Amino acid sequence: MRPEILYPLFRPVGALKGVGPRFAVLLERLTGPHVVDLLWHLPTGLIDRRFAPKIAAAPSGQVATLTVRVDGHAPPVLPRQPYKVRCTDDTGLLELVFFHARSEHLLRQLPIGQTVVVSGKVERFHDTPQITHPDAISPVEARDQVETVEPVYPLTAGLTPKTLRRAVQAALDATPDLPEWLDPAYQKRQNWPDWRTALRTAHAPEAESALLPTTPARQRLAYDELLANQLALALVRLSQRRQPGRTIAGDGRLRRQVLEALPFRLTACQDRALQDIGRDLADERRMLRLLQGDVGSGKTIVAFMAMLNAIECGHQAVLMAPTELLARQHLQSLTPLAASAGLEVALLTGRDKGKSRDALLGRLAAGEIRLLVGTHALFQEDVTFADLGLAVIDEQHRFGVHQRLQLSDKGRAVDVLVMSATPIPRTLTMTAYGDLDVSRLDEKPPGRHPIDTRTIAIDRLDEVVAALQRRIKDGAQVYWVCPLVDESEVVDLAAATERYAILRDRLGDRVGLVHGRMKGPDKDAAMAGFAEGRLDLLVATTVIEVGVNVPKASVMVVEHAERFGLAQLHQLRGRIGRGDQASTCLLLFEAPLNETAKARLRILRDTEDGFLIAEEDLRLRGAGELLGTRQSGLPGFHLADLAEHGELLAAARDDARLIIDRDPNLLTPRGEAVRALLYLFERDAAVRYLRSG
Repeated sequence: MRPEILYPLFRPVGALKGVGPRFAVLLERLTGPHVVDLLWHLPTGLIDRRFAPKIAAAPSGQVATLTVRVDGHAPPVLPRQPYKVRCTDDTGLLELVFFHARSEHLLRQLPIGQTVVVSGKVERFHDTPQITHPDAISPVEARDQVETVEPVYPLTAGLTPKTLRRAVQAALDATPDLPEWLDPAYQKRQNWPDWRTALRTAHAPEAESALLPTTPARQRLAYDELLANQLALALVRLSQRRQPGRTIAGDGRLRRQVLEALPFRLTACQDRALQDIGRDLADERRMLRLLQGDVGSGKTIVAFMAMLNAIECGHQAVLMAPTELLARQHLQSLTPLAASAGLEVALLTGRDKGKSRDALLGRLAAGEIRLLVGTHALFQEDVTFADLGLAVIDEQHRFGVHQRLQLSDKGRAVDVLVMSATPIPRTLTMTAYGDLDVSRLDEKPPGRHPIDTRTIAIDRLDEVVAALQRRIKDGAQVYWVCPLVDESEVVDLAAATERYAILRDRLGDRVGLVHGRMKGPDKDAAMAGFAEGRLDLLVATTVIEVGVNVPKASVMVVEHAERFGLAQLHQLRGRIGRGDQASTCLLLFEAPLNETAKARLRILRDTEDGFLIAEEDLRLRGAGELLGTRQSGLPGFHLADLAEHGELLAAARDDARLIIDRDPNLLTPRGEAVRALLYLFERDAAVRYLRSG
């Protein structure tokens, strides 16, 4: 249950004083449904109204707060003309300008002969200072309420700055004092205020510097959020660790047969990863390990060797892929390797129906199928294993934690290995996979050629097509990737279809098309035509980003490369350079490029290190914008910026481990405070793990 002290923060925003039903809907759309969501909506700018010159000294284009006498009103003669109010001080004249104004309202607000305080941006019209629609008008005795620094917040249509500021202030007023969850020595060393003071300070910036993520108040709030994240992951991990595992340590006979059949030696980092996995499997606790490897770094063979270890012990092993295309790709690559060890690989996808599916499930339940590749179809209730020992999940970012657990529930104490070909910066790995041990494959297998990456303006399209014609004559195969436009499948499809028609017209009928809205069999047929060499050029959307392996493909053209994330461009580029031909990647861009876009394309041109690229992408664009982050189950943060707060994340991870080691059930006074922190950041699921133990 949520602690009672937090009840005021989890009321609906509509319960706040001064927030009616209409504004409640807008606030909910902007920040979220609860009062606490308003607290996390920090200002991004400020307006300083403390500058209070005389009229003659008020510069154009600057916000000023002026004390003036109202001398007269000049209502418009014609409807479209503005309403003007003439004001003076002892240095000159100021006009207040209003459009579509009601004269009785203005006469009440600005009575002739009265001295008032007005604030707004001063402009000059025919040398006369003017303020159009002043932001504030108040009596002289309320000057202190006007001459302040106003925070500026991101808004949504229909919501005024004043209404939002009032709602945030009401939320701050409703905020209780919470018990301190920070380690006192660390808090003192960092010179951080308490939580409530940090919130109030962050919402009341006195200068532009107060908006920086490095201020003590903002650092404190970011750390709180990161600590909640790391604690939640640590509790999930603890819950998994508490569940008894079993020892898997095969005799190596199947693995030796496969290694002898391989036409290459494993790289040093593959050997290291296999040692990590071997230790985990041999341990009595359940394995939870992430195998991170760049495109083409050889993750699949590492996972396969781990699966053979389980099979040597008499268990079954399963590899789950996010798409049927990728599952079939795995089947294709694993079948000859498995054959060298006398094993069969079976495939289960959503397309399997009727008697053939029933027969496969029967053999699986009887233990006759030892090695299975599948898609989401594996989650279905009637899919049962005789003795599942190891589950491997490919492209982990396409699945949530609950799906990972769902698959491991298909057996007793199933060990789990998850793989990701999307290079993830270390900070994001910590926040998304902090409950997992991590192995990295950071070398390319021998024989892989470097890819020549070039950037070309899109107005040189004809030259590019002519160059492709020459390469195709020499036997090359080409991918042509069309961009995602505004994440609209319809526009995306139109762009790909149009490009396909143009290229087919220029290059002949050995041009194919594949996109995400095609039916499975049609997609497979197009891919098969390309893989088997019946097509020279494949026009595609980003559907080919993951898992497609065509060794003869040696040219990649990416249209409007500036619209793609760095990590995604790197993923796409990884589809070529898999054979013995020299490979070229052409990034077509539309000029002019902004500085960030130039920097991103330059990084891609200069390096093929996916992890370095991912770190640069994080630095240039921030965590929230990293391609796929919002869609992939990676956490979104309100207060923490991983590009700025990486050191705080490392500290939060260490602190979380220490808390769990000393007080695994969170029963000490600090433990109780930490529970409140978890509920505050809505990590309720972690507390349930704690209770279920």
